[in-house]
Amino acid sequence: MRKPAVFIDRDGTINEQMGYINHISRFVLLPGTAEALKLLNRHDYLAIVISNQSGVARGYFPIDLVEKIHSHMRALLQKEGAVIDGIYFCPHYEEGIVPEYSIACDCRKPRTGLIEMACENFDIDMANSYVVGDRCMDIDMAHRSNLKGVLVTTGYGLGEIDYVLPSSPSKPVHIAKDLLHAVKWIIKDSS
Repeated sequence: MRKPAVFIDRDGTINEQMGYINHISRFVLLPGTAEALKLLNRHDYLAIVISNQSGVARGYFPIDLVEKIHSHMRALLQKEGAVIDGIYFCPHYEEGIVPEYSIACDCRKPRTGLIEMACENFDIDMANSYVVGDRCMDIDMAHRSNLKGVLVTTGYGLGEIDYVLPSSPSKPVHIAKDLLHAVKWIIKDSS
């Protein structure tokens, strides 16, 4: 049976925005993240993480560190009873220095490739799905995928609202304080 999904940006939305997370010790969950994911789990939404990780192409860290951080993130959340259904990330950047990842791709946000990958693996009710992120590129990706985009004020959110959003063609359907408030709004919006 098809389920709606909430596609969630990682850095600045799930965990503290620290630039490139180049060591596992730099991964710090934001307050309320586990509670937000538990709400999605209870209300039968797929919780799917989508993230640009161009640090791989830029040579800042190896791709296996991204995988280790994702395993660590899942473990931290599982301790609190929260489940992430899927994780998709883009390691590419055209001007990188690691040849195999320094390519033009369809998966780098705001392109829609990560969402398309998730749709290949899950039976997603796209008409009732959402994107949550701290950047206007997340909102742009939502619009390109015909999804509702919610912007959070954590991470880069406040600066995006002040300096990027006014000239951005894609506007969020809602601005939330953080992931937990975004999820509460989504549940109310969809009922």
